[in-house]
Amino acid sequence: MTINRFVPPAYLKNAHIQSIMNSVGPRKIRAKKISKSLDSEKLIITTDKGIRLTAEFDKANNNTTKTSSSPLVILIHGWEGSSQSAYQVTTAHYLLKQGFDVLRLNMRDHGDSHHLNPEAFNSTLIGEVGDAIQVFCAGRPYKNIFLAGFSLGGNFTLRIAADRGQDLGIKAAVAICPPIDPNNAMSTMNEGLFIYEKYFFKRWTRSISKKLSYFPELNFAEDLAKVKTLDDINQTFIPKFTPFLDAQSYFSAYALTGGRLSTLAIQAYLIASEDDPILPIADVDKIDHCDNLIIDKQKYGGHCGFISDANGNSWIPQRLTSIFTQHLS
Repeated sequence: MTINRFVPPAYLKNAHIQSIMNSVGPRKIRAKKISKSLDSEKLIITTDKGIRLTAEFDKANNNTTKTSSSPLVILIHGWEGSSQSAYQVTTAHYLLKQGFDVLRLNMRDHGDSHHLNPEAFNSTLIGEVGDAIQVFCAGRPYKNIFLAGFSLGGNFTLRIAADRGQDLGIKAAVAICPPIDPNNAMSTMNEGLFIYEKYFFKRWTRSISKKLSYFPELNFAEDLAKVKTLDDINQTFIPKFTPFLDAQSYFSAYALTGGRLSTLAIQAYLIASEDDPILPIADVDKIDHCDNLIIDKQKYGGHCGFISDANGNSWIPQRLTSIFTQHLS
């Protein structure tokens, strides 16, 4: 079901250009300028279970009151991204100008937070992200709360919305290019353009090294020195540092396939692009029909890009604004 059609200019229709421009080039340059102009409140949110996650909070129109009449949008970044990723900063900036307060929440071991929790990140840890949202919102009585995530953050968004969206007071949730069948997504990445595998390998090994620097007792320096590919990391680290015996069972644990989203009690949206070079569009059809899930397939957009001009502006912030405005009460 296509709600709003994204059509980039001819010179931006290539899926790899779309995907790469999501995080680098003009958009990244603009994001750095925006970050300097924002007076973001840097937070460490501690859950009832003692997990600490970092975040950056901005209020629309420089509203300095604790209780804001503005709606709140909570943004979750993708794997190895952060609250400072170009797509997070530019999306937040656009939403702020539309009157939304914005919380950019970092998952564990993202956004220079490796020192805060001894256990390493894995993609099944949606409980602590939901708990952090609950803690943040408890002291700020927002009437309208929205959730949106990019890539893995989109996967987190949909699972949180399905498991506890109503309890958290979320009015609507939007996932942009989330992994649906992570096993298939990993195979696609390995078989696709090499730059994506190299990009994530470099970022993941750097993240693992940083974790080890804070917690040397994890003792995986020797294992890290041997890995050469993403598959190597998966085969080595998943059995040792997650509750799962192998990569396949781990990836299956956070899949959105079948009836995983059948408990959605709030309105959710899944925006996917047919030309996504990382996440196969065919995986969307593996999700069982759900009345509260609107699937929006776009012909173009690459992976989370949806870049509309040479300045790196994206169609996604406009789409989020349109969706969330519909659900204001």
